[in-house]
Amino acid sequence: MPSHHPRTPLGRRALLTGAGAAVAALVLPAAPALAAEGPAGPFGRYGSPAARLTARTLYVHPGGLGDHTSVQAAVSAADGAGWTLVLAAGTYRETVAVSPARTGMTWIGATGDAKDVVVVYDNAAGTPKPDGSGTYGTTGSATVTLQAADFTAHAVTFSNDFLRTDLPGNPGTQAVAVKAQGDRSAFFHCRFLGHQDTLYADSMSLSAFARQYFAHCYVEGDVDFVFGRATAVFEHCHFRTLVRTDLAGPPYGFVFAPSTARANPYGFLASRCRVTSEAPDGSYKLARPWVPGSDTTAWPSLVVRESVLGAGIDAVAPYANMRDAHPWQRQRFAEYRNTGRGAEVTVPENRPLLTPEQAATATRAAYLGDWAPDGPSRP
Repeated sequence: MPSHHPRTPLGRRALLTGAGAAVAALVLPAAPALAAEGPAGPFGRYGSPAARLTARTLYVHPGGLGDHTSVQAAVSAADGAGWTLVLAAGTYRETVAVSPARTGMTWIGATGDAKDVVVVYDNAAGTPKPDGSGTYGTTGSATVTLQAADFTAHAVTFSNDFLRTDLPGNPGTQAVAVKAQGDRSAFFHCRFLGHQDTLYADSMSLSAFARQYFAHCYVEGDVDFVFGRATAVFEHCHFRTLVRTDLAGPPYGFVFAPSTARANPYGFLASRCRVTSEAPDGSYKLARPWVPGSDTTAWPSLVVRESVLGAGIDAVAPYANMRDAHPWQRQRFAEYRNTGRGAEVTVPENRPLLTPEQAATATRAAYLGDWAPDGPSRP
């Protein structure tokens, strides 16, 4: 996604050591903690290498008590379909890619608390590649890239802890935590941490309408931190906008930036969610449309319904343009029965609202069709 501002912010690392210490519980743990070796062992109820849940279960432990010490090593070993990876508590500093052939893969955080299991790296769009072949670009910056269909994650944190100060003056500050492209991708009780372009909900091609589901998840960032062309449903999720000390004034950023293909009737749906902010009141826009150069016919779609929009959202003008050639008013943006200070209708023409009849078609069932996502099975 395009950069919002050329100047560089202090970012999360400075926040954790300074004025942002009070919000430390919402961001990335500072130290790599190994799993507590309690009576159930580092993998809790999910077995162990000596007592596997199934023949296609692999165990990952950063201290060597599993089958593998890195997530990518386990993914590479899980050749074919239907594998489960149980991740012990710890910080896994690496990039991970799940190829299209590895369908039906499940990742389970062993403790059940996403804060305990963190997969993190710090590439950005402008980060030079080690081989000198250029920079990573937005897609290449992803800490985790998920291309396989039927991927499920439970209680895992996906993070990109790149800071704008890491590349001073470089406009390539997009830094993706997850790029999800496969159809029927589901995330339960997961966290997605970053600044710009945190969660890339995408598909494998313009003609592929990938469906994704996020339940009880936490997502934080600043510029366009939930973006892409997937059909993505968010239920009971928490979106957190970050403070930006590099900017003289608002807007600091945008929560959603959908790039829905014109032929796709469904884009992003946020239902019974909440948006909170570390930033001053009115500093953030709820959304802006992304019409990328790769699809100039895109018709971005977003519905936010029955959600609580905190004071950080600009209630007077909650939407903005990314490019004047594609004004937000011409996109498929709408709200329904939202509450909170950021949802107050002060300028009616700036708040497109669904009628009850229209809202009846903006549901999880309508967006996901014949797919009813379930959480990973528990022993």
